[in-house]
Amino acid sequence: MSKTIALIFVLFLGLFSGNCYGQLRVGFYKGIKCGQKDVEGVVREVVKSWHFTKDKTIAAALLRMQFHDCFVNGCDASILLDGNNSEKKAGANKSVRGYELIDAIKQALETECQGAEVSCADIISLATRDAVLLSGGKWYNVETGRRDGSDSLASNVNLPSPSISVSDSIKVFASKGLNATDMVYLLGGHTVGTAHCSNFQDRLYNYKKTGGPDPAMNKLMLSSLRMKCPKSSNFDNSVPLDMGTPSVVDNSFYQQIKLGNGVLEIDQQIALDPLTNKTVDDIVKGPDFYTKFGEAMVKLGKVEVLTGTQGEVRKSCRAVNNNNNNNKPFILF
Repeated sequence: MSKTIALIFVLFLGLFSGNCYGQLRVGFYKGIKCGQKDVEGVVREVVKSWHFTKDKTIAAALLRMQFHDCFVNGCDASILLDGNNSEKKAGANKSVRGYELIDAIKQALETECQGAEVSCADIISLATRDAVLLSGGKWYNVETGRRDGSDSLASNVNLPSPSISVSDSIKVFASKGLNATDMVYLLGGHTVGTAHCSNFQDRLYNYKKTGGPDPAMNKLMLSSLRMKCPKSSNFDNSVPLDMGTPSVVDNSFYQQIKLGNGVLEIDQQIALDPLTNKTVDDIVKGPDFYTKFGEAMVKLGKVEVLTGTQGEVRKSCRAVNNNNNNNKPFILF
């Protein structure tokens, strides 16, 4: 066998062994045509239309969806699967929304990019980035090449609670390969989030069973929240987590928690705890929130991903495939 033929043979084996396609990379779907657009262009157009015609708060929904997906079984779109005991049914996920948008994106890709296999897990990451951009955030490159998982059980959902301590939260994030700085930036997704009163009511009336409010809470905000979250109410109202610019992705969230206006206990504590308060100070004073927030989102998107021949690429994001015809990685020559 000549050296040239041998080299071609080695490269051929490398392509199909998954060595070249066994990890995430920017531009995984580059070259796939979808009419006048590419894969990421199709996702962007659907998100843009949804944002302007149906729901301008979709960025908050998708940021939460991506976090809840990646922290359970990794970023494998298991949160999208329907079922009586799927992750959707877990208490922590019952208020997660945005599923219809993911369905719309999947349908558009199936229609406009015929023959291309785009995973639901990649759709979540791409759509979240595009929604962040439409809500005042900045562009960050999303690595793609994820595959979809098939396991989705409500019993596997064990997400950090709003009242978790900073040190324990750091440990939880570390178990996912994310450090304390990543944690602080990812909590910055709360800049466009909301929380139900039940998630922080103890801070208003009976903090740590003291019979009084959390002393770390700004008195004016305490008064405002007590009006929205009465001690005895039949309704579980929701309030913005950023009292400054609640519909814009920016560093206002950090400015607010520095003032004692953190709604959730963990949000307030990252501004006070010596393990994280310097990072919060740097975000408030520094110019690079957008860059580092994007970097943290990219790291989140790498958590326990399936790539290569692992998992599958679902035809419907709500159900696993019925056959094994989709168990090979998509390879573009």
